[in-house]
Amino acid sequence: MATDRMTVSRSYPAYPFLAVSIAVFRDDRVLLASRTAAPFEGAFSLPGGIVETGETLEEAALRELREEVQVEARILAFNSHVETIERDEAGKVRHHFVIASFIGEWMSGQGTPGPEAGAIVWADRDTLASLRCTPHILEIIESARAKLNGKL
Repeated sequence: MATDRMTVSRSYPAYPFLAVSIAVFRDDRVLLASRTAAPFEGAFSLPGGIVETGETLEEAALRELREEVQVEARILAFNSHVETIERDEAGKVRHHFVIASFIGEWMSGQGTPGPEAGAIVWADRDTLASLRCTPHILEIIESARAKLNGKL
């Protein structure tokens, strides 16, 4: 299934891609990984990726977490959605992703870099403020933290 997913170009899509992300918390720190590909190569973001046909959003979020950083978690709640639309110089849509973001509780794994995840960090608020992150990520993390602290 992953091979089919990778053969479809994510640039200049006919339709938006449905994706997921997960804010995994451990001791009030959130798991972030730097992106190894466009868009936003090198920026830190929540683990996540494209939903595969036949997967629920929750299944996709947990699969992407395992595949990208070798961490296991359980989903506590849906957090929010994010839309990322990037246009080229002519105004044509280069990338369009609709991302369903979840809140997760860490179960095991420290986080391991791989082909899709460069540096791994468990970031507290101070560390987060100093990182170059993907758009909207700070708002998504704060929303997740607020829901988590309010016990969802």
